[in-house]
Amino acid sequence: MEHGSHSDQSKSTFSLADEDHTFANSIRFTLNQDPRVTFCGYSIPHPSDNRVNIRVQTTGDPAREVLKDACQDLMLICQHVRGTFDKAVSDFKKSNTMESDDSE
Repeated sequence: MEHGSHSDQSKSTFSLADEDHTFANSIRFTLNQDPRVTFCGYSIPHPSDNRVNIRVQTTGDPAREVLKDACQDLMLICQHVRGTFDKAVSDFKKSNTMESDDSE
């Protein structure tokens, strides 16, 4: 859900259900890397409420579009991390297999 002004789309607060600090802090970090963002922060209204509020203020671009771009960037980062991890695990298993073969 988006809370913001209809006249100034560069400032909005987004309320996201079923999210916590893990996503909120990651998207906050990603948003703050974007030069279009002048302010970004998040809050969790109550510890028992599984919801986060993310505030985005931009230099003029619609906050909704900047948030969408940040989500895409975060997905790419996660895909890169996963690919790097999978390759490292595969390389580790191969090196251990070779060491086992050499010791026999």
